[in-house]
Amino acid sequence: MAKELQVVVDCRDPGAQAAFWAEVLGYALEDAGTGDVEGDWASIVAPDGPRVLFQRVPELKYGKNRVHLDVRAGGPRGTPKAVRVPLVDAEVVRLVALGATHMRTTDERDDYFGVLRDPEGNEFCVC
Repeated sequence: MAKELQVVVDCRDPGAQAAFWAEVLGYALEDAGTGDVEGDWASIVAPDGPRVLFQRVPELKYGKNRVHLDVRAGGPRGTPKAVRVPLVDAEVVRLVALGATHMRTTDERDDYFGVLRDPEGNEFCVC
């Protein structure tokens, strides 16, 4: 039997991180009756995706993520690279306007993706 997945992100400002990622993913901030957006945690939800919980921790992020998220903006797997490139580029521009930092874009023979950081420095890819 499949298990429900919840992604948990340690952070300094759960409310700000939840608001940023809700915009990135098109998720909704969870109902105020079940979330504590101003306190130690906040969460975002979507009908067809995992719940993402942001929990306050005292320490800063150090080093590279051991796990990162891929935001698939270039269409489903198998979409031709020529179609994916402008979609990925447009999403990178949108996310930078929301507060992400664009680190680099990788353009390989069969792959194209942007590497970004969220407002607290967590790496993620737009592919």
